[in-house]
Amino acid sequence: MATGLTEFLDNFVKNHDNRQLLAFPLAILAVSLIILLVSFLSSGSPVTLGMEFQGGTQISVETINSPAALKEAYSSYHIIDARQAGSRIIMDFGVMDNEKQNQLEKDVMSRYSNVEISQIGPVYGQSLQVQAIRALIISFIGMSIVVFLLFRSPVPSFAVILSAFSDITIALGFMKITGVELSLGTLAALLMLIGYSVDSDILLTNRVLKRRGTVEEKVSRAIQTGVTMTSTALVALVIMYLVSTYLYLIIPSFTQIPLLSRISIVLIAGLFADIMNTWLLNTGILRWYVLKPEFGGRYNR
Repeated sequence: MATGLTEFLDNFVKNHDNRQLLAFPLAILAVSLIILLVSFLSSGSPVTLGMEFQGGTQISVETINSPAALKEAYSSYHIIDARQAGSRIIMDFGVMDNEKQNQLEKDVMSRYSNVEISQIGPVYGQSLQVQAIRALIISFIGMSIVVFLLFRSPVPSFAVILSAFSDITIALGFMKITGVELSLGTLAALLMLIGYSVDSDILLTNRVLKRRGTVEEKVSRAIQTGVTMTSTALVALVIMYLVSTYLYLIIPSFTQIPLLSRISIVLIAGLFADIMNTWLLNTGILRWYVLKPEFGGRYNR
């Protein structure tokens, strides 16, 4: 996988000019921004919020009934999801008024034994939304400061920041399209994406600005190293996604792990976006920058 992708990217970069390299990543970024904007205008949030961020109730019961049967039985209570977890079924419900909430709890307690109920209020959910936005902003600010201090040049620093921003935006757009909710787990995945993105972008920028050789040679060597790193992470994430999502179909005693499933699929989408943004978008900006006449070939020897 890594070898074939490396050769494809290397040939693509060599055979296309800087504008062509920038066109596709910027188009995908624009589409993702439109998706998030439309979602924000229609629902007040760019992505679908999980229970942690909008409030709700989670109920776990021990039963032989299927998740589909429980979802049908409690359809009048704004049930969002029902899933198997060993011998238990976990049900997630949206925000309800106190009367409806009490009815639901009495209904469940009268039907099942060994019931576990946890609730997150909408006020606390809104507080977590603020903290999530703050975490992303602080991460970007910290990343921007480190990158600028490392390269001391606005254009390469901007390219790294733009690439990281695009990775996060495309991942959020993917979440909206596929219905993956923003939860504490997927928020952690988005924060991890910043690290992955900066890692590959700094690798490329450092090779181009600080190593000897022609720009073409330095980009090729960076692609070989960077794609190998990203491919290794992707293989691990694909395995984690398959195990956490589908292994229970083969081994009935194994249960789905929705948290790991959502984290891994968001990271997979983000890393594919990072491959595109690092080796097309960032490469196009860097190549234009280092080959400017005022540098007199300083970076191309």
